Parts: sequence; structure tokens; C-alpha cells
Amino acid sequence: MFFKLFLLMLKNLRRHLLRTSLTAVATMVLVFVVILVWSILYFLDVVTQERAKDLKAIVTERWQIPSQMPFSYADSLSRGAASKPDDIVPDDSMTWQFYGGTLDPNKRTRENLIFFFAMEPKKLRTMMDDLDTLDPELIRKMEQNKRGVIVGQERLKALNKRVGERFTVSSLNYKGIDLEFEIVGVFPQGRYDQSAVMNRDYLNDALDDYYRKRGVRHPMHDRTLNLVWLKVPDSRAFARVAEQIMTSGLYTQPAVKCETAASGISTWLDAYRDLIWGMRWLLSPAVLVTMALVVANTISISVRERLTELAVMKVLGYRPWHLLVLVLGEALLVGGLSGAASAGLTFWVINHVFGGLKFPIAFFPEFLVPRASLWWGPVLGAATAVAGSILPAWTARAVRVSEVFAKVA
Repeated sequence: MFFKLFLLMLKNLRRHLLRTSLTAVATMVLVFVVILVWSILYFLDVVTQERAKDLKAIVTERWQIPSQMPFSYADSLSRGAASKPDDIVPDDSMTWQFYGGTLDPNKRTRENLIFFFAMEPKKLRTMMDDLDTLDPELIRKMEQNKRGVIVGQERLKALNKRVGERFTVSSLNYKGIDLEFEIVGVFPQGRYDQSAVMNRDYLNDALDDYYRKRGVRHPMHDRTLNLVWLKVPDSRAFARVAEQIMTSGLYTQPAVKCETAASGISTWLDAYRDLIWGMRWLLSPAVLVTMALVVANTISISVRERLTELAVMKVLGYRPWHLLVLVLGEALLVGGLSGAASAGLTFWVINHVFGGLKFPIAFFPEFLVPRASLWWGPVLGAATAVAGSILPAWTARAVRVSEVFAKVA
């Protein structure tokens, strides 16, 4: 009986092929939109979720944004302010200094702007997410040549530069500290497409040289350290390290704070709070409701056109639940298969053709579609199909043979 119903479902769907195709296309488009929105929310949820092990902590200035601390804090903060034998020392650490500027000071356009993270090159593989497989040769080149930089593919393309070329940056945040760089490598495609990294020693040496040449310190001399990242084994170790830093008398001018990376990223995302809330609670539900209405409209038209046929099926011995299953099954086939097809295409096209969804939020320039989307699609399509077809299916189940034949007569 179920196989016979399945064949009837296929026959009914083929009967109005254009209507079925349009419903499938509409479902695929809407599933595509939901997957893109959920991919962004999924990634943001992951990066703001606290880990149980291998925690990363961020140390920043307590009362000011952007954080600007003296570089003299770097060594002691990298050790978690450990001063006693029983104090905990972080497993690893990384300092961040920000250096930004333009290749053409007379014509500042988005294309010739570049923003560097100044850090120790060797920390790229151990502390930066998704860079543990970065070619060690690039690290060696940056250490041997302080002017050597690694640039993201998209930023390099916008600058119209290639590996091996040199260029000079007129700084916007370090006035008077204009630096020449040599491109020694490119980041793998993905998360760091718009990023660039320089050797922190090059920036610090330039600040010292500024003092030697002019006899006065640069206005930014005592405000060059922006962030310190610390890696600790677990939450207990993080609590100890945070206490060591917050109670230390070394960091008073200015005061500092220590928080988990997830908490810090959440703070940086506050500026996008309304946008993220709207994507989660307005856009996604609106698209899902639209999907259900599309299916409901299509199935309702189909049921109204087939009332006589459904009445005849009842006369031939089909039970009400047979008709219910028949109509729901048609909607499930269209919704589930369309959702699966949309998910597969979205995953492949966005990740492997475009290299990610270009939708910059905070310091995340793009987002990849997760593998979980491969089940999001069919589940979304099937769930909204069922929701939209319940009422038409119930109408089919409750069709009265006498009333239908009376109208025909």
C-alpha cells in the first residue's frame, strides 16, 4: 500500500510539472538564504563559545577602547604576571600591535589601505587559529628579514601587488613612522584574505629610531601594545592567571583586564548586536514562514483541483489517513529533495567556488558554510513542507464523497 501511495505521489507531482518545478525552485532559493544566515550565526556562536580546554585569554586595557598599553607590559603579561614559584605560567602567548596606513598618502582609497598585525612571526603557527599548517619557510623569511610581511590574498589583489614586491606605507596611526615592506608570502585562502602580518621588531625598532633621530619619543611610544593573547590548559588555570594579572601592581598606568577570548570577541561584536539579533530572530523566521506559505499555496491548489479524484479514491477503499499521507508525502518529496539539493549546491559553490561568504562582521571578513548545512537543507525543506501542507492534507482527509458528487451532478 505504501509503495502504491509513493507511486501516486510521483504521478501527481509530474501531472503539474511546471507548478512542482516553481515550488522546488522557490524552496531552494529560500533554503539558500537561510543557510547563508545560519552559517554566519553558526560561526559567531562557535567563536564566542567557551572552551573547556586549551582556553585562550585576552589581556587589554581596562578602561579604553581601542586598547593601548605600553610595550613594557609585554614580557610580564606573556608570563601571566607570574612572580611566585606556585604561580601559573601560560602555555603560550602572543602580542598584538596594530599598524595601518596607505600606499598613496595623496589618494587614500580603500584599495591602497593596508592594516598590519605586528607580532612575533613564530607565533603565527602556534597561536593564530587555522594557521598551524602555515609553511614554516614563510616564518623563517619574516624572522630573517624584518621587513618581510605575509598578506591575505584579497588584500594583495586589491593592492595590485605580488610576492617579492616591495612597497612603502605611510602610516595613519603612527604619524611619521613610514615603513618599507617586502611581501614574502600569502595567507591560505579563507579567514585571513584581508589580513596582513608584520614583524613586531620592525615597528619597535622604527619607534626607537624615531627617538634617536629627533631626540623626543613618538607620541605613540607608550601606547603601542594593543592586545596580549595567552593560552592556558583549562578554565581553572585561566582563573589563576587572570587573578595574577588583575592583582599585580605592575599594571596600573593604565590598568588592564583579562578575559577569555570568547568573552572578548563577544564584546567586539556588541557593535553588531542589533544586526545579529535581526538575522537570528527576524530574517530567519520570516524566510521559514515564507517557505511554509509557498508550499501551503501549492498544495492547497493541488488539493482543490483533485477533490473529485480524492472522493473517488475514498469510494475505491482508500482510508482518510491514506489521503492524509498522500498529500503530506507530496509536500515532503518536494521540500526535502529541494532542500537537500540547495544545501549541497550552497556548500560547494560558496566554499569551493567563491572561497567563503564575503560578509565582513567585525574582524571576520568572510564565513564558510559548515558541513552541518548538508542536513540543515533537507530538514528545513521537509519541516516547512509539513508545516505548510498540514491544513491542505487535512482537507483532503476530510473530503465528503456525497458533497463532491452532489456538486458534480
